[in-house]
Amino acid sequence: MIRVVVADDHPVVRGGLVALLSEASDIDVVGQAADGEELVRVARSERPDVVLTDLRMPRVGGAEATRRILAELEATRVLILTTYETDADILAATEAGATGYLLKAAPPLEIFAAVRAVARGERAMAPSVARALAERQGAPALVLTAREREVLALMKEGSTNAAIGRALFIGEATVKSHVQSIFAKLGVRDRTSAVAVALQRGLV
Repeated sequence: MIRVVVADDHPVVRGGLVALLSEASDIDVVGQAADGEELVRVARSERPDVVLTDLRMPRVGGAEATRRILAELEATRVLILTTYETDADILAATEAGATGYLLKAAPPLEIFAAVRAVARGERAMAPSVARALAERQGAPALVLTAREREVLALMKEGSTNAAIGRALFIGEATVKSHVQSIFAKLGVRDRTSAVAVALQRGLV
């Protein structure tokens, strides 16, 4: 089970997140907090695998709470779930040590996937956030063609080359060519790695 603490200063939002996460059989919400100061106390007490927190909260904000929690709990991971995606907010959260950053508009399945990824120690970033980080860090822009993006999106869903070909009305040999091009551009050798890198860099 992935033990999670949820923090948000809006009771309705917090309750909705708790109810949503409780639907997953592998996620156990072990605590809640209405502000960053309370979050630090609850995290210290419960020692969760993942903290799911908003950024802007009373008394102590999410970024500062993240910094305090990670200074004490090395095994805990922090996933930001917020409505804010300005460069300053993103930078504050990532510099504090957050390994995930999603927007509240994210669909439930994306939130579940992010919680699981962060629990495994992987990064989980909304595409817009990943792009902003890449630009700030001076990472070179990665150019995929429109067709390669379509193929990559279907790869993410687990589609085989044959299934991708049927979906896009192209031959399987053409799909293989696109897949190999994607691998080369991402610097990977398999589909799982391609999807992981693409998610990290906000390409799908």
